[in-house]
Amino acid sequence: MEKIRAWIGRVRAFFGEVQAELKKCSWPTGGELLGSTMVVIVSVVLLSTFVALSDGAIILILQAILPS
Repeated sequence: MEKIRAWIGRVRAFFGEVQAELKKCSWPTGGELLGSTMVVIVSVVLLSTFVALSDGAIILILQAILPS
């Protein structure tokens, strides 16, 4: 029974330390979060467009070079 109480005490201490560390963190504002999200979305769209166009170009080149 004593081991269980000690374990519960360690778990409580752990979560108390986690809570203290989270209070020390610098959290982004809503505007910063929105701006960062938009940068990620635009980057993904641009990169996926580049990959799709490159893939299409490679397919066209290979079809022109290789006989059907």
